[in-house]
This record gives sequence, C-alpha cells and structure tokens, in this order.
Amino acid sequence: MTEHSVATNSVERSFRVLRFLAEGGSTANLSEAARSLDVNRVSLMRLLETLEGCGMLVALPQGGHRLGLAFLSLAATAADGFDLTARARWVLPELARKTGMTAYLVVRDEADIVYLQREIPDTPLISRVRTGSRLPAYCATPGLAMLAAMPDELVAALHARHWQGEDAPAQDELLARLEQIRTAGCVWSWSGLEPGIDACAAVIRSRRGEVLGALSVAGPHHVLADDPKRIVGIQTDVMLAAEQLGASSF
Repeated sequence: MTEHSVATNSVERSFRVLRFLAEGGSTANLSEAARSLDVNRVSLMRLLETLEGCGMLVALPQGGHRLGLAFLSLAATAADGFDLTARARWVLPELARKTGMTAYLVVRDEADIVYLQREIPDTPLISRVRTGSRLPAYCATPGLAMLAAMPDELVAALHARHWQGEDAPAQDELLARLEQIRTAGCVWSWSGLEPGIDACAAVIRSRRGEVLGALSVAGPHHVLADDPKRIVGIQTDVMLAAEQLGASSF
C-alpha cells in the first residue's frame, strides 16, 4: 500500500468517525464503535486521539466523545446562511445599535468560552476582548449566562477539573451566583472583566431548549452609572435578541 493510499484511508476513516458521532453514535464503548465503523479497535483509538488533538473532538468525562469547536466552526462556514453565526450577523448589528454598546456572540468550549463575533457601534469600545478571544467560562458574563443554564452538578465537575487556580471563585460562591442569574434571566458585570467596562449577557436557547451560546454587550461604566432605566432597557434588549436568535434555531 502506497503512502498516498494510507493517507487517503486515514482521512476517509476520520470522516466516518465524525459522521458517526454527528448522527448520534457513541464512542463510549470502543469495541462496539469499532464494529459499527468497520475498523479495528486500535485504529479507532488512534483516530480519536488525532481528532481530539486537532480540536475536532472533545472527550467526555463520562466516556465517549462529542464534536469539538473546530469541527463546528468548519460546519458553520459550510452551512453559511443556516447556522448560528450566520444568523447572528443580522442580530448583532441591531443589538449594538439599540444599546450603543459592543455586541458579542459567544460559545462555550468545555471549561472556556470563545468570542466568535463582534459588532462595534458608532462609539467604539476600547477593549482587549476580540473575535477569537478565549477565557475561562466563569470570568465573563456570557460564560456565566451559559453556566447558569447547566445543572449544578455539571458546573461542579467543570470547577473540580479546571478551575482551581487562585483567580477562580470557590465552588459554592459560583453556584450561588448562578442561581441568582437563573432568577434574573441575565447577568451583569460591573468592571468585572476589564476596569471601567460593564457588560450584560443572556443565554441563547434553541426551540428545543438546547444551549447554543450567549449574546453579550459591553460598554463604558460612566455611560451606565446611576441610570437604572437604561440598565433595564439594555438587559431587555439583550434578552430579546438572544430569544430571537434562539427562535430561529431548531
């Protein structure tokens, strides 16, 4: 067998694994998955390790894998016009215009969040958060909004595995804040991530209730200070935009 044919077989098998998972298959039992894919167990293990290493797959704590952010980003590009990021291109500019704040589309990647899109209004915001920025989920409002949509036991598991540094909140403090966010329906941060910059975020859910990501806005603290009416208006705009974006998803 030539090097070309070996490489071709590996690529073809990789796509079979990705399609298998996308269609609801599980790799929790490697032997069963290998039989379903018609590959031997050792080859499947190597394929999974390779796909995991390049971000196409993410290993699940209970065993098995799910599709990773790298795969989803490729799929989103291919399905332009139908995916979340394409639809957000219509929602973010209007949200930025109405609030006068920078608007973001954010997704969760295991214990982190990734800023996928940004829309800057006519009054630019000086911020270090850019498209592609990656942060621990507990650090910023969109991450907290998505964590609040998860069961406490899953958040606790993420905390135990990933958030043990000096800057990380205690688990009980984090869970208490998430409960407050669930009650409010959105989350505010006052100079939390960056000094002098306030932010508000709300989770995006599909029609089936699945968490797709979060929308957030950020702007200078002095614009919002002592203006409760504007604060209420902004959080209403953010929640409505998130609801609108989620309603177009299945």
